[in-house]
Amino acid sequence: MTTRRTDLAAFLKTRRDRISPETVGLPPGFRRRTPGLRREEVAQLAGVGVTWYTWLEQGRPINVSAQVLDAIARTLCLDQAEKLHLYRLADVPSVPALSADDVAVPAPVQLILDGLAPLAACVNNSRYDLLAWNDPFECLFPNLVQAPVEERNALWQSFVCRPVNSPFVNRDAELPKMVATLRAGYGRHVGEPAWTDFIRRLSDRSSEFVRLWAAHDVADNEPRVKIFRHPRADGEIRLHATGMALSTPPDTRMVVYTPVDDESAVRLASLDKTPLF
Repeated sequence: MTTRRTDLAAFLKTRRDRISPETVGLPPGFRRRTPGLRREEVAQLAGVGVTWYTWLEQGRPINVSAQVLDAIARTLCLDQAEKLHLYRLADVPSVPALSADDVAVPAPVQLILDGLAPLAACVNNSRYDLLAWNDPFECLFPNLVQAPVEERNALWQSFVCRPVNSPFVNRDAELPKMVATLRAGYGRHVGEPAWTDFIRRLSDRSSEFVRLWAAHDVADNEPRVKIFRHPRADGEIRLHATGMALSTPPDTRMVVYTPVDDESAVRLASLDKTPLF
């Protein structure tokens, strides 16, 4: 038995042991020699065979699908971190991904964002979904922040919407970089429905994205200067973008935009949240 399968067996048993029958609507019963649910009860509630589930919990090298793991995760009342751990231990590449509107950014993270003002700052995931932001960021990108949830994505705004929605001066340098970092993130999420659907929808709407995606370039999210020509600013806004990985939500980072010069700081401070069209 591999180490991963050994850990999977132990993880499933400990999660099963902590669930009381009453929690999942079963009678407490008698003669329970161990705490929690029995294997056959987990199998019944998840809609899988008892023998199959027993083999899974014994760490045997059997195939398992994302749909079956979802059912087991629901039965065992796993939270998002536990569900991700289950998928990785089972060596299933299609780790379930939450959509942007399902991700809750912790209140302390929002307090940090707000406390960074007058610096613009946001939290996004590796797919460039915007998850949280502060007021200066909304002033810089009002259309992004105020877009419908399914379009509240920096890449979508850059490739599909009007150029004013993502007013990069150095667009020819910035967009290939963003697609390359998207490709690097995609490598960690191959097969996930949320990622597959996003790539398909963006490809359907933008031939420019299709061309850049086809290059298969990959890159890290290293600090760099982004240059903006904002309709409400008299001159360029030059901002140094610095990303910092967050421990929660999973696969997210905070990006802080620091003015390169005093002129950029003044221009950023002059903006407001009114949509740009």
